[in-house]
Amino acid sequence: MAEAVKKMEQQALHTWRDDFPALKQEVHGRPVAYLDTAASALKPQFVIDTMARVMETYYANIHRGLYSFSQQSTAAFEDVRNKVAGFINAPSAQEIVFTRNTTEAVNLVAQSWAAKYLQAGDEIILSGLEHHANIVPWHMLAEKIGVTIKVIPVQDDGSLDIEAFERMLTIDTKMVSLVHTSNSIGVVNNIKKIIQIAKDFYPETKVMVDGSQAVVHGSVDVQDLGCDFFAFTGHKIYGPSGVGVLWGKCDVLESMDPYQGGGDMIETVDFHHVTYKAPPARFEAGTPAIVEVIGMGAAIDYITSIGMDVIASYEKQMFTYAQDKIATIDGLTFYGTTADKIGILSFTAEWGHPSDIGMILDQCGVAVRTGHHCCQPLMRRFGIDATVRASLGMYTNETDIDALVAGLDKARSMLA
Repeated sequence: MAEAVKKMEQQALHTWRDDFPALKQEVHGRPVAYLDTAASALKPQFVIDTMARVMETYYANIHRGLYSFSQQSTAAFEDVRNKVAGFINAPSAQEIVFTRNTTEAVNLVAQSWAAKYLQAGDEIILSGLEHHANIVPWHMLAEKIGVTIKVIPVQDDGSLDIEAFERMLTIDTKMVSLVHTSNSIGVVNNIKKIIQIAKDFYPETKVMVDGSQAVVHGSVDVQDLGCDFFAFTGHKIYGPSGVGVLWGKCDVLESMDPYQGGGDMIETVDFHHVTYKAPPARFEAGTPAIVEVIGMGAAIDYITSIGMDVIASYEKQMFTYAQDKIATIDGLTFYGTTADKIGILSFTAEWGHPSDIGMILDQCGVAVRTGHHCCQPLMRRFGIDATVRASLGMYTNETDIDALVAGLDKARSMLA
């Protein structure tokens, strides 16, 4: 039975790869091996065609027009709220706020909820795994109103020290904001357990989850997690950039003030008095990324039609293959060695700097990311300034991984 499932997934992969036109190119005369999906995923033709069709046919501004184009655009745009709600099992589409990306979603919560309800001495707990997008907005808030930031330590294998987290909780802990899955080393946090610990200690503590990497590698259920806010971005899930999602519990969103002011988020405007619409419109000032939102909806249609469990199972096979293959190369140190991981290989080499390795791999047609991956505190935790990061996606195959290994062998021969 397992062998039959594997065969089906392999057959499906052939179709998946055919769906991504960028993979049909060559780079420096070599077939492209795209291993930077954690930074931004490639786009399937279905998403590209959907966005092009909107611009070619019924594109118009939304919500205001009584003519056909505007009505079509509005319907397509608003339908994506329903798709997103289903994708993360949100109770209502009216809890879905469209943002530019996860970064804007975190900033929105920091400015619209935390800045309103927190005061000097209140505590926000982050972790040593966080992307800068889930550090800098809270740092700015700390500078502005004097809240205290605490950080859950990262253990040697990349996992969080949960016992240390439990000791950190106090009656002053008002917000916990954590990444679900690390973008830099691929570790998957037991976010449901962490949320439960925080809520058991003090039910009014708000929990925000950066789900940017989690939603693309498996199913997410925000009701089951028990968080108050959940954010992700379109370009990680094989959709366009410039669009993201903030989900928030209805009562929490209703308690928040607007993040930005402008058109389409108001009920009435006078020079001396303004009233605002209910969420989510309250948080969506100005003309939104209409085509991009519809493109994100198409990306959700695409991946859910295949099945998140099917994608996750296939990626796990490829990751196991990659781990076995790359283990044959001497002199590598890997970061994030827990069992619960997504398909990210983050490593340094004793024989070469990540930047040099990345440039050599590019000449071999292999696209990886090098640097601190917007996680400078985590890099300092491990005593390094950068890693090579190879991240897998639904289109990754054994040929891509073999190209990575061959490229690393070449880099070692040139740099050692």
